[in-house]
Amino acid sequence: MKKTPLAYKLRPASLKEVAGQSHLIGEGKPLRRIVESSLQSGNLPCMLFYGPSGVGKTTIANIIAAQTNMTLCKLNGTSCSTADIKEVIARAGSAGGLMPENGILLYLDEIQYLSKKQQQTLLEFIENGDITLIAATTENPYFYVYGAILSRCTVFEFKSLTADEIVPTIQRAFALVGRDVRIAPPDSVIDIIAQGCGGDVRKAINAAELCAMIAEGGAVTEEIARQLVQKSGMRYDRSGDEHYDTLSAFHKSMRGSDENAALHYLARLIEADDMAGICRRLLCVAAEDVGLAYPNAIAIVKACVDSALQLGFPEARLPLAQAAILLATSPKSNSVLAVDAAIADVRAGRGVGFPRQLQNVHCDGADNAKPGQGYKYPHDYPGNYVAAQYLPDSLAGRVYYAFGENKHEQAALAFRRHQRGEISDKNPTE
Repeated sequence: MKKTPLAYKLRPASLKEVAGQSHLIGEGKPLRRIVESSLQSGNLPCMLFYGPSGVGKTTIANIIAAQTNMTLCKLNGTSCSTADIKEVIARAGSAGGLMPENGILLYLDEIQYLSKKQQQTLLEFIENGDITLIAATTENPYFYVYGAILSRCTVFEFKSLTADEIVPTIQRAFALVGRDVRIAPPDSVIDIIAQGCGGDVRKAINAAELCAMIAEGGAVTEEIARQLVQKSGMRYDRSGDEHYDTLSAFHKSMRGSDENAALHYLARLIEADDMAGICRRLLCVAAEDVGLAYPNAIAIVKACVDSALQLGFPEARLPLAQAAILLATSPKSNSVLAVDAAIADVRAGRGVGFPRQLQNVHCDGADNAKPGQGYKYPHDYPGNYVAAQYLPDSLAGRVYYAFGENKHEQAALAFRRHQRGEISDKNPTE
């Protein structure tokens, strides 16, 4: 006998029962207003639901189909063929079929797995209204969905649920599976599941069902809950948004001098075994964000990275954490980005050629009216400095770099001014 999944039994029948997504389906919010309006007008637009798995995309599509009395057809991009798509089209009446009274609502899950040609097959029938499309994807639709489809859909972004939003569903799950043997887990168990499911309602329901399955005498312990949800809170895909969001949050936390947040995102990356991503971001922050405010930071971070690569996990977590904390608590300067302005000039074709005194001595030929390089060797002058033009003539006087407001760069600025005679030995800060 086929068993009905618990998640299916708990699936909400109305938008009011859906957990989370209040920014879309709360009172007066856009998706809810669109659905309410379509009930009166009979005109439902094509939509694209974008967000992580287990947050209500399919559930809301089912509710919309039920409330609008449309015939719901479901396809999954991972398994459907062009023939499956054409079968739906035939049902729409465009190939001799009989058009359902209230039209067809096609729910196309994981649309990113369809080829461009398969997506194009739908275009004509979306355009003429024979089919109303609700597509869903866990990937950024602007990267993975064919542009012509995207332009005909309103995109709604679904968010991971908070632990508080998931708690009522977990309580309902335990109540439903505990009909034969009463299961009343303590609040601490429900909190562990809610916190550990990573904002995925489906994972939370499955964890509750498993807890109930192995509970002894109806008692679910915290230890059982922890064992069943360990690592289930991780949302990570090496090529998806979660990957880049985690790396971005790690980088920005160090740049923003929040060592605690940096350690949190580092922990996520460690659990995902993303050694390469961690090392690259640490070195980048050392060069870009700490930079000349603490020039030794990059050498220390490089040593930590080398140690981590040699140690491997789990020991690698220690030098990686050392580097992350060092960078987060270090003074910051991005003055090194001055190189970007120089690169922009070169790409724009500015600054062609060289001052004569900087060229190699071989440049003097028999036809040179002014032989002699004219180069002044700085070490032959007091303080190892002599005024000279080093930039090309067309860029003479151009300034790319500005000394940062930190002790290292201010010390370098003071030395520069002293070297050029702008301040005296007696009062180096004048």
